[in-house]
Amino acid sequence: MKILDLKCSAGYSGFFFDDKQAIKENAVNDGNAYKGTPVTRGFKSVRQPGESVSIMLILENGQVAYGDCAAVQYSGAGGRDPLFLAEEYIPVIEAALKPVLIGCDVQNFREVAKMVDSLEYKGSKLHTAIRYGASQALLDATAKAKNKLMAEVIAEEYGTQISKKMIPIFTQSGDDRYLNADKMILKGVPALPHGLFNTIEKTGQSGQNLLAYVEWLRERIDKIKVYDGYKPIIHVDIYGTLGYVFDMHYDRIASYLGRLEEAANGLELFVEGPIETNSLDGQIYALKTLREKCESKGVNVKIVADEWCNTYEDIQAFTKEKAGHILQIKTPDLGGINNSIKSVLYCKKHGMGAYLGGTCNETERSAQVCMHIAMATSPMQVLSKPGMGVDEGYMINYNEMQRILTLTS
Repeated sequence: MKILDLKCSAGYSGFFFDDKQAIKENAVNDGNAYKGTPVTRGFKSVRQPGESVSIMLILENGQVAYGDCAAVQYSGAGGRDPLFLAEEYIPVIEAALKPVLIGCDVQNFREVAKMVDSLEYKGSKLHTAIRYGASQALLDATAKAKNKLMAEVIAEEYGTQISKKMIPIFTQSGDDRYLNADKMILKGVPALPHGLFNTIEKTGQSGQNLLAYVEWLRERIDKIKVYDGYKPIIHVDIYGTLGYVFDMHYDRIASYLGRLEEAANGLELFVEGPIETNSLDGQIYALKTLREKCESKGVNVKIVADEWCNTYEDIQAFTKEKAGHILQIKTPDLGGINNSIKSVLYCKKHGMGAYLGGTCNETERSAQVCMHIAMATSPMQVLSKPGMGVDEGYMINYNEMQRILTLTS
């Protein structure tokens, strides 16, 4: 089955682009906006609408395969590619990608995705968002060519088995961390709530706000839960704030994580991004050291790596050094979804927790494709996306996995 044409349409993503460095340095919340001066290249304001591009592949049999190009909320930070704007990058797709894909045979996803992921334009690899969307479209094209589900194509080409059960979904609250937590508890989501503790003010000058929140959340779960035996994972994302609060003193951070563990009162606790540094090597050292400190103190909190874990090679480096207990495989950052597939399988093979993540700033299409990746590779959990409103993202992800389960059982 060959590709006859490629078309692009501009769209919105499920959230916003945020200038992470500006939020750390000078920006303050103003309703759903931020007041402040952007500092990261490409940003016109600290918060601006997220954008996407749909890549649509017209196949020989008249079917249309598609995927969505999307980039993370904090684009341009932590070693990531710059801001992804449709007006700027649709011409790149048409100039660099379209001529290569027209006439291309899509019978084997893995081969074509690898080729696209290595393409260069004006001396550089294509933006991660382009590779992300194009590879989704190629997976869909192979599935349509073979009359299979996307999950079945992945399982066939990578030698895996499609999961016989749902992969646990981790939901994001955004700043509305109380009302949205209620939604999560009432729906019985397996992992919650994210929390968006992205400033010292939110975490507290001594970590007191985060600690109080975990205590509140633990009590709230028991108070309003609908399902008997509901024991979710508490997973908070704290954007490196503990490094600032405790002045990068690893012993003090580990002891504080022990206090958070006590506040979780029997529920498993994941802490994402406790420390953030300005380099890959620095981040690996920091999370490796913190993991060792926690283990020496008997603290059973699971440390989740996010920043600077942007490529398959980064995944390998973090895993080899045991930098944290779990790696977020942040799907848009890795470019082609073939890299996310390989990363989940690598982590599982080498004893590292694999969390198939992404960003609130994706689309319903990229989320659906990621559910096929999850069901074909069985990571320990998958991110609910897009958006921060809970209901919509959870519905998209849950329902897609249920369809896969039903059709493959």
